[in-house]
Amino acid sequence: MLDVYLAVTVLWGFVFIYAVMATMDFGAGFWSMFYINRTKTKATNIANRYLSPTWEVTNTFIVALVVAVYSLFPRGAYTLGTILLVPGSLILLLLAIRSAFLVFSHIADEYKKPLTYISGICGILIPGLLISVLPISHGYYVTFADNRQTLDLAGLFTSPNEYAFFGFAITSTLFLSSLLLADYSKASEEIEAYYVYRRDALIIGPISLLMAFLIMITLKSEAAWIYNKMMDNLVFLYLSLACFLIGGLGLLLPSAKAKGWPRLSVIAITVQYLLASYVYGRAHLPYIVYPKVTIHSAFTDPNSFRAIFITYIVGFAILFPGFIYFWSLFMNDKRYLRQIKLGKK
Repeated sequence: MLDVYLAVTVLWGFVFIYAVMATMDFGAGFWSMFYINRTKTKATNIANRYLSPTWEVTNTFIVALVVAVYSLFPRGAYTLGTILLVPGSLILLLLAIRSAFLVFSHIADEYKKPLTYISGICGILIPGLLISVLPISHGYYVTFADNRQTLDLAGLFTSPNEYAFFGFAITSTLFLSSLLLADYSKASEEIEAYYVYRRDALIIGPISLLMAFLIMITLKSEAAWIYNKMMDNLVFLYLSLACFLIGGLGLLLPSAKAKGWPRLSVIAITVQYLLASYVYGRAHLPYIVYPKVTIHSAFTDPNSFRAIFITYIVGFAILFPGFIYFWSLFMNDKRYLRQIKLGKK
């Protein structure tokens, strides 16, 4: 019993890490596109400088996530692979287009703008399609019959709950990325770009919160089983809301260099999403796809799990210090943060 909950915790950890890192990555690509014609603010330069070292690191986590699903819950992977064939293929196609066009936009200067536009649009659509896995897992659009599983795509894309999740994914992507880019701009002493991204975060933050409320409203009517279980952990949802308010306050507090403490906001909002995802994930248990596929029925052989779990521990012991060092360099190395200014000298 303990093994299966350890396994689902590992999987949940991969999901959360990728969700946060990917939304920041995809959002930075969108802002790079959005401000491409506003050269005076240097907002696009900041977004590109953030994208350059992080987009490849972010993609490693989706590989780890897929490997974790197939190694820890192979029977669930079969169901997910079947019902997610169409949306999953579309996600992979958009990821390939986005990655290729993002690289070429830095090489082919004469086509930089159209390539940036295409990669930015693809990047903002990917989180919406990725989060579609959640309403699909609620089970109401999956038919189990004769040892086969089929997805009702027409029913899914006429569901208010699906569009609430889709809107939440896009607004969260823009919100988290604008917060991180505001923090990055301030660390780079690009104050004009900082105020641009700070303004974006202040506008989009309340919209993302509204989309979260819409998810709860539509869940109550479409997936009451998970809504009722989420209400059992209402305290954590209130704590999540408190973290959101702290994040907003962090952008308004006075500061020596420029108004606001974006680092505080980034931390508070990350904790907010951690708490909210914990409530949702706990309410979703024990189902992978409601009501037929559970973490118990999909779990791998216990001996295989122990070998896999030890491998993950060793792998993280090696990789995690490297990631910490990477981020410390990325956010604190003055030579990289101010590369344009130093280049002029």
